[in-house]
Amino acid sequence: MSGFAGVGGLTPGLNPYASLREACKCWQSAAAPSTSYLPKFCLKGCLSGLTRKDRSRHAGLMQTRRSHDEEGSSSVTRRSFLGTTIGGSAALLTGGFASLFPNSARAIFGDNSAWVEATIPKLERLMASGALTSRELVTDYLERIAELNPLLHAVIETNSNALQIAEQRDEERKAGQIRGPLHGIPVLLKDNIATHDSMQTTAGSLALLFSEVPRDAVIVRQLRAAGAIILGKANLSEWANFRGFAPFNGWSARGGFTRDPYRLDFDPCGSSSGSAAATAANMCATSVGTETDGSVVCPSGNNLVFGLKPTVGLISQDGIIPIAHSQDTAGPICRSVIDTAIMLNVMKSPFGDVATRALPTDYTRFLHRGALKGARIGVDRRYFTAAFGGESDLVAVAQRGLEVMESLGATLVNTDTGDPSANNFKFYNDETTVLIYEFKVQIAEYLSTLKNTSERTLADLIAFNIEHCSTEMRYFGQEVFQLAEATSGNLQDPIYLAARAANLDFARNGINLALARGDLDAIVAPTYSFASSPAAVAGFPDISIPIGLTPQGKPAGLWMYSGYLAEPKLLAYAFDIEQAIHPRTQPEFRGTIPAEPPNAHLCDQPANAAALAPSASPTARLPYHLGTGKSLHQ
Repeated sequence: MSGFAGVGGLTPGLNPYASLREACKCWQSAAAPSTSYLPKFCLKGCLSGLTRKDRSRHAGLMQTRRSHDEEGSSSVTRRSFLGTTIGGSAALLTGGFASLFPNSARAIFGDNSAWVEATIPKLERLMASGALTSRELVTDYLERIAELNPLLHAVIETNSNALQIAEQRDEERKAGQIRGPLHGIPVLLKDNIATHDSMQTTAGSLALLFSEVPRDAVIVRQLRAAGAIILGKANLSEWANFRGFAPFNGWSARGGFTRDPYRLDFDPCGSSSGSAAATAANMCATSVGTETDGSVVCPSGNNLVFGLKPTVGLISQDGIIPIAHSQDTAGPICRSVIDTAIMLNVMKSPFGDVATRALPTDYTRFLHRGALKGARIGVDRRYFTAAFGGESDLVAVAQRGLEVMESLGATLVNTDTGDPSANNFKFYNDETTVLIYEFKVQIAEYLSTLKNTSERTLADLIAFNIEHCSTEMRYFGQEVFQLAEATSGNLQDPIYLAARAANLDFARNGINLALARGDLDAIVAPTYSFASSPAAVAGFPDISIPIGLTPQGKPAGLWMYSGYLAEPKLLAYAFDIEQAIHPRTQPEFRGTIPAEPPNAHLCDQPANAAALAPSASPTARLPYHLGTGKSLHQ
């Protein structure tokens, strides 16, 4: 399928950067690691056999929408865009592999430029000293996106005004006007977070293409007020992985398949796949993801970055395309704990019960060495087993993390937050019931705020996907949409209320009782396991802490969770671990591009679409774990 891999027609099964290394072996001997160009005698060899004739037919289409104060208009229509999108590989940039040179060599072999892997405080110091401008930083990130995005598909579109905004931030800095801790810092947002500018907000779906949001999301307003530059939108699992029984993570019709930069054939996890992959690959200074269950911590764990899923209610949900308000929250995805704390400071926008609590004014003040000394950490051993999503190679890395905590003075205590598979997976089934009931109601509420769209209900979205089956449902259907549509749409329905009560009882009591029984400060489990769900359902905080790579180069680490509003402890412990082992390394793009998934053949005949009518069942059971996408019946 043309454009499947998103690299100018690159054949699945190929690691283009491995080929590049072979073609460019002379580069490392002929140029210092910091050299930003390839010697001409290497460049010719590098380009040989790698240039592709196929060029994206819709390059730049993601830039066609303009805000009310921008000049010009686009001749690209929604219909023409849909007609040119094949298999969800909407490319961001032109040029195939020819466009990857010469600067991509730095991304492949490692880049020691001052801004690469830099924390937000370091970037601010560089800009304050005059060694770097915001415009230069934005340019560097845009070049990095141009180099890597044809392979990784981490960024769904870039902000056409980013350079102009960066220049404004530079002028403000010269005048002594610093907006806040993110002044001039480029940030990527997951494509379900509303921006009222030239960019789209679509949850990766073609159904919302060219729709107009009424305003910036609350967190976007706060990011801008703190001086951030919204660099672009990150790819994601379409509809935050809540459309159908997808056999993979990280795909959207708009953005194609997100790839993990450490191993191209490793699951990037989802649904904030692009946010995590882009942050890991230094395509932005930091990013924002969202989570209902696992969608911040899972991609963070699988991309060797820190990701915080805060207490539900600590960060505003306004302007974020919902799944279920009872569990939805945005969260920062960063390369360091200090950046995570800074982002939480800026994004904090409490509502509900959280707004009535005394909250820290500065989460960075909890970051200090020695935080783990004397701490009691529960080890939720259930999730270290294959039956609950634990994978032996990743668990081995997580075990090293446990040893690090012990070396830092923590006491480890085996604990148990409850068996989510009991009573025929009742906990997971209740969670699914809660989410589908809320989704039907809350997506309609969100759609009602949009302009320039005819999509107003979940039924409208289902109809759109059937009408555009070849682009939206080539690989999987919309079973989750249909389950949600079959619900009553009434959040006072006894079925919904019973499922929510049972879910909360299991999750909150499971965590709180485990903490109390063992006099624990926090609980840990391995990344990419089923351990995301209890904290997600409880609405409690959960942080993904990178530990290192497996021998095959797969990122792995620990998820650490605790009780209500326990962010200060989690950040402190994560910082102590980070400073002890410095787990971050730049990705090396190992592995190969997976083969294209099989065609689901849902679109072969019109009758097949009609057969996808909503189920009449008032409750739901998913065959996979919501947080990881892995089978619950391993």
